[in-house]
Amino acid sequence: MDDIDAWVWWLIGAAGLGIALVVTAMPELGMLALGAVAGAVTAGLGGGVVLQVVVFAVVSVALIAVVRPIAARHRTQRPQLATGIDALKGKHAVVLERVDGSGGRIKLNGEVWSARALDGGQAYEVGQEVDVVDIEGATAIVM
Repeated sequence: MDDIDAWVWWLIGAAGLGIALVVTAMPELGMLALGAVAGAVTAGLGGGVVLQVVVFAVVSVALIAVVRPIAARHRTQRPQLATGIDALKGKHAVVLERVDGSGGRIKLNGEVWSARALDGGQAYEVGQEVDVVDIEGATAIVM
C-alpha cells in the first residue's frame, strides 16, 4: 500500500462518494466527491497530508454552503412558464352556447370547452367574452 500515491486514494474516495451519490440521490455526497477530487489535485501537486485534508474540508464545506441554499430556492420556486390547466386560468374565452350555473360551451384557445358560471345565478349569452377562473376536470369555470 505504500507504493500507491495519495492522489490515487483521494480519487478512489471520490469514486466511492460518486457511487453513493447515484445510489442515494443525496447531492451532498457529490459535493464531498468534488472535495475529494480537490484533495487529489493537492496531493498530485505535492501538498502534505494535512494540506490535502484541509483542502478537502474547505472545498466540501464551501460547496455545501453555497450550492444547498441555491438548490433549495430552485426547488421551492414555481415554474415561470405555466403549462397545462395553469396556462388556461385567466384566459379570455367566447361563449358558444349559453353558460350558466348548470353548464354551457365556450371557445378557449381555439378549442370548444364545456363551461359553467362561477356564480350559479349568473348567465352569459352567445358571443359574450368571459374569463376563465378555474378548470375542474374538462369544465372551465368562468365569470
